Amino acid sequence: MHYVKVKGILSSQNGMNLYRGCTHGCIYCDSRSSCYRMDHSFEDIEIKENALELLEDALRRKRKRCMIGTGSMSDPYMPLEAKTEYTRKALSIIEKYGFGVALQTKSDRVLRDLDILKRINEKTKAVVQMTLTTADESLCRMIEPNVCPTKERFEALKTLRDNGIPTVVWLCPILPYINDTRENIESILQMCIEAEVRGVICFGMGLTLRDGNREYFYRQLDRHFPGLKERYIREYGDRYEIPSPRSDELMSLFHHTCGQNGIMHDNGEIFAFLHRFEEKAPFGQLSLWELQPNE
Repeated sequence: MHYVKVKGILSSQNGMNLYRGCTHGCIYCDSRSSCYRMDHSFEDIEIKENALELLEDALRRKRKRCMIGTGSMSDPYMPLEAKTEYTRKALSIIEKYGFGVALQTKSDRVLRDLDILKRINEKTKAVVQMTLTTADESLCRMIEPNVCPTKERFEALKTLRDNGIPTVVWLCPILPYINDTRENIESILQMCIEAEVRGVICFGMGLTLRDGNREYFYRQLDRHFPGLKERYIREYGDRYEIPSPRSDELMSLFHHTCGQNGIMHDNGEIFAFLHRFEEKAPFGQLSLWELQPNE
């Protein structure tokens, strides 16, 4: 890992990434793509040294509170977070200024910060987004080797549910000829039903490949699924969108199951929920419990 100073931390949509790069090793990761112009090894994590100061300054200056997002490009709960605690400190700043948060992760380490998430959620909204790609634990170890298995993410979703934290699942990517089976999609959706997630984001049954992540993905196919790379090249060439041949069938299953169980499954509706700031009580107002005189 190495430290750099940056000029800003929040995007125009109020998203942030405290780190650049990742050590989870997911074979399909789009963040490896050359278009992001990362000038260091993807596993050599870049830590934005002044991110917390920039975040506090940005939130102090904002005239209107909103949702703050994190985790779109780099998981905020990589193993090094246990040492740096940048994510935890950022959540404390978000809480301090009365903002909401929508964070995205593949790690059950998010439960470490359940105390702060609950306090944020009491005043506004704290949403945890969790990626689920396969219910097969052995397959999970192949395609997402350095992150907690699906079962532990599922348990984390249930713990968040039990503590009143709203959750959203990202059902992606679905890799053709690897995890694009009806059994897999049914199993993941059953987890979502049991965990009472608010919504499931799915951009279609497939994945995207572009320069940088395509080469890494193909090397991993050669390692774990001999012969599959050649099939991808033959069927998809250098296309950006790589749809599963079973996409229509699986998307129909996805929408039908979510609809029957009251789970949001329209991406636009879910993103509106993630970006919508909801003030449950005026910031700084004492609760009725706090107003009770001591006996």
